Amino acid sequence: MSYRFTPPGTCLRVVLLTAFACVWVFPTSATSQDDQSGYDRIWNAVNWYQNDDNPIVQSMVLTGRFQADYARVSDAGTSYDEWNVRRFRFGAKWGLFRSLTLQIEADFNPQERDPFYKRLTDVKLEWAPNENVEFAIGKQSVPFTLDGATSSKELLTIDRSNLATNMWFPQEYMPGLSLTGGNSGWSYHVGAYSAGEANREFGEFNGAVFTLVSVGYDLSEQLSKEADLRADYIYQSEDPQNSFTRSLEHVASLSFRLKDGQWGFSTDMTTGVGYMGQSDLWGFQFLPFMEVSERLQLVGRFTHVESEDSNGVRLGRYENQMISGRGDRYREFYTGLNYYMHGHKLKLQSGVAFGDMNDTALDGGNYSGTSWVTGLRISW
Repeated sequence: MSYRFTPPGTCLRVVLLTAFACVWVFPTSATSQDDQSGYDRIWNAVNWYQNDDNPIVQSMVLTGRFQADYARVSDAGTSYDEWNVRRFRFGAKWGLFRSLTLQIEADFNPQERDPFYKRLTDVKLEWAPNENVEFAIGKQSVPFTLDGATSSKELLTIDRSNLATNMWFPQEYMPGLSLTGGNSGWSYHVGAYSAGEANREFGEFNGAVFTLVSVGYDLSEQLSKEADLRADYIYQSEDPQNSFTRSLEHVASLSFRLKDGQWGFSTDMTTGVGYMGQSDLWGFQFLPFMEVSERLQLVGRFTHVESEDSNGVRLGRYENQMISGRGDRYREFYTGLNYYMHGHKLKLQSGVAFGDMNDTALDGGNYSGTSWVTGLRISW
C-alpha cells in the first residue's frame, strides 16, 4: 500500500535539481575570489537604500527566505512523498531615526493560488538606545528551546526536532512586547505575548498572556572554545482560547552549545506541564556536527520525547502525514549532510531520520519508519 502526494508541477523539481547541479559546479569555481565576490554582489542587491546622513530613514533592506523540500517517509510498506515549498517569506526592514528599526515580512505559498498569502510573520518596531539593549513591540519571534531559538535560516538539520514540535509553540511569530540585551558575557530576553486565538495577522487577543524569561552566559573564555549556556522559562495561564500556543502551562529548557574548530555539538533538555488534556512532557536532544571541508558539514541528532500519560506526543512535520495519531514516547536518530555555497544564505541540506513512536493506548499512534528530506535553503 502506498500513499503518494501529487506534486504541484515541475517548477519546484527544476529548482531543486538546478541547485543540486550547483554542487558539482561550485566546489571548484566558487573558491576563487572573483566568484566569492559574485555571491556578495548578488546578495548586496537587497540593500536598496543606505544614507547615514538622512535624519529620518537611514536604510532599507529587503528580507526573506525560500526553502524547498523533497520528503519521502516509509513505514511498514506504506510510503509517502512530497515536493513542498516549506517556507517563502518576503518583506523589508527600515532603519529609522538612528535608533529605530521597522520590519514587515509575510509568508506566502507559491504552490497554491488560494491562499497565496498565508500570514504575517515579523511586524515589529525595535528601539535600541544603545548596543546592549533592544526593545521590540509587535508580531515577533518567541525564542525558547534550542531549535525554537534558532532561525529556520540557520538550522544545522533540515528542520527542527520533534522536541521543538511538542514543546515549542507551533506559531513562531506572536504579538507582544520584549526586551533583549546583555553585557559582560551575560544575555537576556524577557517578553509578554498574546496567546489568544490565532489568525493570519495579530490574533484575536481573547486568550491569556504568556511570559518568557531567557538568560544566557557566554562560556568561551572559561572553556577556550566557542560555548554558551542558556535557560528558558515560559509561563502561560490556562485558557481554551490559546491557539497561538501549545496547551502547556509551564515550559523550562536548558541548552548548551560548544564549537571547537571543525567540530562541535549542542544539547537541549526541556520539560513541559500540560493542561486541558495535554499530558506533561519531557525530552532531550543531542546534536553533534563536524565540518568535513570548508563547505561540507556532517550532522547527527538524537531526540527523545516522552509524555507522562498516553497520547501526549506528536509526530513531526512529514511523519504525521503517515500517522495522524499520538503516542507517549518518541525516539529519533538523524544523520545529514549540509553543503554551503554562501554560508547559511545559500545551502543544500539532506537528512535521513529513523523514528520510532510508542503508543501504549494502541489507538493509531504507533510508528516505526524512515524519513528522508532534502532541501534548498536561500535567505536574504
